[in-house]
Amino acid sequence: MEKPKKCISVDEARKEQDEWVRTRGKYISECEGYEDTREFWYSLDELQEYLDYVREKSKEQGVEKPGIRFYLGAYPTTKEEKGYSTIFLSPTKEAQGETEGANEDSDPNNYEIEPYNTITSGRPPKSY
Repeated sequence: MEKPKKCISVDEARKEQDEWVRTRGKYISECEGYEDTREFWYSLDELQEYLDYVREKSKEQGVEKPGIRFYLGAYPTTKEEKGYSTIFLSPTKEAQGETEGANEDSDPNNYEIEPYNTITSGRPPKSY
């Protein structure tokens, strides 16, 4: 199997995370008063299960080119738990009408398929 075209090097990944920590992470820590998580983990099996689910549900809807958009989120702060960051995956469907033919990141969310969130995250986070 060939390497996907959008792969980046390990060095580039480290630079990107370092830049996030130096800029955004710094301010989040100052504002929240703790180091927030910045890395999230899925097993390949559970991620593949969700991708298969989205593909099947999309097919039932007649969606030919489904996609996945990743969103940042945060859990509410409670007495027992800090409001750590999270991500959730949102299914998309190909653009129609005026936005048809635009790039994939303009494809709308498919609100007829449930987003996916239950993940493990580093508390404290692991550096890449």
